[in-house]
Amino acid sequence: MVAVGLCAGALAAALTAPAQAQGAAHVTGGKPHWELKDSGTDARFRGLSAVSANTAWLAGSAGTVLRTRDGGTTWRNVSPPGAQDLQFRDIEAFDARRAVVLAIGEGEASRVFRTDDGGATWTESFRNTDARAFYDCLTFFDSRHGLAMSDPVDGKFRILSTSDGGRSWKVLPDAGMPAAQTGEAGFAAGGQCLVSSGPRDVWLATGGAARARVLHSADRGLTWTATDTPVPAGDPARGVFALAFRDRVHGLAVGGDYRPDQASPRAAARTSDGGRTWTTAAQPPPAYRSGVTWLPYSRTSALAVGPTGTDLTTDGGRTWRTLDTGSYDTVDCAPDLGCWASGEQGRVARLER
Repeated sequence: MVAVGLCAGALAAALTAPAQAQGAAHVTGGKPHWELKDSGTDARFRGLSAVSANTAWLAGSAGTVLRTRDGGTTWRNVSPPGAQDLQFRDIEAFDARRAVVLAIGEGEASRVFRTDDGGATWTESFRNTDARAFYDCLTFFDSRHGLAMSDPVDGKFRILSTSDGGRSWKVLPDAGMPAAQTGEAGFAAGGQCLVSSGPRDVWLATGGAARARVLHSADRGLTWTATDTPVPAGDPARGVFALAFRDRVHGLAVGGDYRPDQASPRAAARTSDGGRTWTTAAQPPPAYRSGVTWLPYSRTSALAVGPTGTDLTTDGGRTWRTLDTGSYDTVDCAPDLGCWASGEQGRVARLER
């Protein structure tokens, strides 16, 4: 753990080190940077799960699921049969063989699939039959316990629960869920509107209403508290799009306005009390961001991504600095420091050192 922690600190230091006055190729080769990998498809990958520096899963448009086991050199199309009309927006992988993927949409378009053999076969474990529900994101506490969330039904966010690794699901009672605001919903933009840390804590990000909120549950989704964030809202296109928690108290929120012709001031916030209060970043990302992740074993460093670039914080979310201007929708890091990003037109990249 100590050795890996030192590597994480070195990675963060290298990311922020000033570039040397030399040729661009040498600068890029000498510093950590995103290296694009050829996915062999033009699907938009808003779902991403980093297992390691070698193994990652992608989930995206047209029912596409890809997996690599060689660091992105080659990708295997492991899409569920007959899923070409579905939009996959979130994937949670436990290793190179086991993964759970979420398709979004109204009514029966929202579905969950699980594989235990690296995508050779899939089992549909949930199909939404309520026309009022629209599932956005899922998360797992461990290899057995997980949740998925839907936009409000009857005035409250709906939570789906599994205790067998996604093989079966049940809707949780909503008695402990606060009332939703008018127009409030989650954003299925990068698979990070529902995130967990530890065995029981989970957070849900919202937007589209008068206030952008983060809801927190400390009992795996049975009871929730809601807190306003300073991220701008007041429009269906604005709010908190992604969350990341490095433990049960330290978290980051990113978002803004996803319309490219609209500014996104105050597009990031941080918490150090589990989401009870949120503080605007003193220097936020310059534009809308749809994905965020902590660097493993780091107490202060994280990456945020969006259509206009990648930003790094090394002070726990107080300030952000743009590292790259490539377009990505989501980002994820594995325990061995393997960090990946993915997005439109089949884009996928690994952070190279």
